[in-house]
Amino acid sequence: MSGETFFTMLGRQLAGDIARLPHAARERVSEAGRVGRAVNVSDLRELARRRLPPAVFDYVDGAAWDEVTARRNESDLRELTLRPRVLAGATDVDLSTEVLGQRVAVPLLGAPTGLTGLVHHEGEIGIARAIHGAGGVYVLSSAASRTLEEVAAASPGPRWFQLYVGRDRGLVKALLQRARAAGYTALVVTVDVARPGARERDHRNGFTVPPRVTARTVLDGVRRPRWTANFLRRPRILSEGLLSSVAADGDAGSLAELIGRQFDPSLSWHDIAWLQEHWDGPLLLKGVLRADDARQAAGLGIHGVIVSNHGGRQLDHGPSTIRALPEIVDAAGAELEVYMDGGIRRGVDVIRALALGARACLAGRALVYGLGAGGQAGADRAVQILIDELRLAMTLLGCPSIGELDSSWLTAAAPTETRTAWST
Repeated sequence: MSGETFFTMLGRQLAGDIARLPHAARERVSEAGRVGRAVNVSDLRELARRRLPPAVFDYVDGAAWDEVTARRNESDLRELTLRPRVLAGATDVDLSTEVLGQRVAVPLLGAPTGLTGLVHHEGEIGIARAIHGAGGVYVLSSAASRTLEEVAAASPGPRWFQLYVGRDRGLVKALLQRARAAGYTALVVTVDVARPGARERDHRNGFTVPPRVTARTVLDGVRRPRWTANFLRRPRILSEGLLSSVAADGDAGSLAELIGRQFDPSLSWHDIAWLQEHWDGPLLLKGVLRADDARQAAGLGIHGVIVSNHGGRQLDHGPSTIRALPEIVDAAGAELEVYMDGGIRRGVDVIRALALGARACLAGRALVYGLGAGGQAGADRAVQILIDELRLAMTLLGCPSIGELDSSWLTAAAPTETRTAWST
């Protein structure tokens, strides 16, 4: 290439860059542009950490006590090695699956996450739209920042409703009636919150709901002007429905304490039978980690179980969900649909769970990191990353359909790496 040709080419490139500069500058500072540069969920987490006040980020990111279980959810997934097949001709990968009799495009569900409006005013609506845009199912938390009706109207894709069974069964019945009227097709009952877990990051940060104005929170707000402006203009903490539920408990104590008192430590299998009488659709239990509990659920005619440890936010030092999954799949047999929640940060994590028998996976923190990084645009990016990684990994694995995944596609890591995590 001659010198003249090179400099001509360089000049055209510089002229083009200069012409695009205003658009590039606007794109760089926009939420969509910022999250669009995120390569993986870890990048979105870092963006959320920089954007959110420390107390809000730690509420999302933290877990109970020493956070051992939360770390195990991720590390135990990584210790399962993929075994690719070559010359498989996996040109078009089929990611669709069937959940509770409904065909969905991807094996990914939006996990129920509470108080999401603290992260961004779009909250659950932003995450629901992201999941529905990819063809998945959204599970709305009963501790959400948006009402059942708001989410249903704003994102009319397939939706399930997650329920904490409170002491006031009249309020529980009212929530079930609203969920049914708003078109939620399945009920997910969380069974691992007899009491709220001890989340030490929240204690250290003095995290309260609603946030208490102190010199520290004011300083944090000044350091995070974008989040502060968003929160002051459009504060979203708890839905009106949840506020009215806890209001019946009186006005003494913090809102968090009022919510905590709604949890019922006496909850038992008899209460699950009561719920079956008052809900005429499919019912799943979220928080199952033992085979005998799965068998008990099957005996009651429950439709499915979600293997979950609440993201490590309840009982610490318990098993990771991927480690608990195989025995629950074996116990469930053909009587229960089994799902897994916990530690999903990569598309390959979904492959690992499906290969061990899960029908689909729930993602919670990964999507909230995206929301914190850039609202719905960030949630969209988180879902896109996970699905793109899943599709690429399936192609490289040589597996044309998630329906073909089983344990033959996996092996444990080297014995020295897995002795602690997988030995019994």
